[in-house]
Amino acid sequence: MISKGDTAWMLVSAALVMLMTPGLAFFYGGMVRRKNVLGTLMHSFAALAVVSIQWMLFGYSLAFGPDVKGIIGNLDWAGLRNVGLLPNPAYAATVPHMAFMIYQAMFAVITPALISGAFAERMKFSAYLLFVVLWSTIVYDPVAHWIWGVGGWLRGQGVLDFAGGLVVHATSGFSALAAALFIGRRKDLSREPMPPHNLPMTAVGAGLLWFGWFGFNAGSALSSGQLSTLAFVTTHAAAVSATATWIVIEWLHRGKPTVFGAVTGSIAGLATITPAAGFVTPDSALIIGVLAGAICYAALNLKPVLGYDDSLDAFGVHGVGGTTGTLCLGLFAALAANPAGANGLFHGNARQFYVQLGAVAIVAAYSFIVSLVILKIVDVIAGLRVSPDYEDNGLDISLHGEEGYYF
Repeated sequence: MISKGDTAWMLVSAALVMLMTPGLAFFYGGMVRRKNVLGTLMHSFAALAVVSIQWMLFGYSLAFGPDVKGIIGNLDWAGLRNVGLLPNPAYAATVPHMAFMIYQAMFAVITPALISGAFAERMKFSAYLLFVVLWSTIVYDPVAHWIWGVGGWLRGQGVLDFAGGLVVHATSGFSALAAALFIGRRKDLSREPMPPHNLPMTAVGAGLLWFGWFGFNAGSALSSGQLSTLAFVTTHAAAVSATATWIVIEWLHRGKPTVFGAVTGSIAGLATITPAAGFVTPDSALIIGVLAGAICYAALNLKPVLGYDDSLDAFGVHGVGGTTGTLCLGLFAALAANPAGANGLFHGNARQFYVQLGAVAIVAAYSFIVSLVILKIVDVIAGLRVSPDYEDNGLDISLHGEEGYYF
C-alpha cells in the first residue's frame, strides 16, 4: 500500500542525491587549476545526463531486475517496462516502483562522476563519455545487483551495505586508483605546484554534498520514520567527528588547520559512514568518524610517497573511506539499532566482520581489474589522454572552447 509520507520522503531524497552531483562538480572544480575548471564541471553534468539515460534504457533492469543466477538482473525492466506507479514489495513496499527507480538512478549517476577526480585535467571528453557508459554497465550495475538486488549473491551471503559503501564508494574508489595508474601523472606535476584554484568553490561543493548526503543515507531507509531518523543522525555524527579529527591532526602535523583539510575530512566522514548509517548507533558513528578522519588523512599523505597521481583524491577519500566504513559496519553493527541488520564483532558476531571483509576484497578486486580492462578498450578506441599541448593550454579552451573566468 502506498504511503504518501514515504513517497514524499523518497522523492525529496532523490532530489537531494541528484543535487550531490552538481555539488561534486563544485567540490572538484575548485580543486583543479583555473584552466580546467569547466572541463571538471562537465564531467559531473555529463554523467548526470548520460548515466540517467543508460539507467532508464537498461541499467536499472541489470541492477535490480529479476535475478539471473545471482550475478545480474535480466532485461525485463529495460526501457522501464513493468516499472510503474504501484509498489514493488521486494524493494520498497510503500512507494511507487518508479520512485524507487529514480532514487537509485541518482546513486548510479554520482558513482562514475566520483571517479573523474582521479584523471582530472588530462582525459579526453570523448573517452570519458565512453568510459562512463561502459563502466556503469560492466562494473556498477553488476555490483549493485550482487549486494542490493533480490537474489544477488553477496546479499545472499549476508553482506550489508546500507547506502553504498561498497556499491558506490569502493567501486568508484578502486576504479579511480586503476584510472590514475593507467593514465599516468599530470604533465609537470613533479616540477610545478598545482594547488586548488578556488577553495571557496570547493567549500560550497562540500556543503552541497553534505546536504545531499542526508538523502543519500537517510533516504536509503526507503521510508520516512525511525530508520531514516537513525541514518540521518549517524550521518551527521560521523561527518562532524571526521571533520574535527582532520582539523586536529592537520594542525598537529602541519602547524595550521586548513579549510581544504576541513572540507576533505567532512567528505571522508560522510563516505565512511555510508555503508553503516542504518546499522549502528550514533555513539558508534562518532567513533567511525574519528577513524575516517585519521585513516583517510593518512591515505592522502601517503600518495606522494607512493607516486601515483589521483588528482582529486577519489581513491584516498572514497576507496579508503568506503572500505573503512564497510569494515566498521562489521565491527559496530547492532541489532538494537536495526533489527533487520545484524550484530557486528563488538556485539558478539565475528562472522559479520569476516563477511564484510570478504565483500571488500571481492568488490575492490573486481572494480580495479575490470576498470583497467575498460580503460584499455577506451584507449584503443578513442585514446584516453589529451595531447601535451592541450594539457598545457587547459581542457576548458582545448576541449570545450570556453573559459571559466574572463578578466
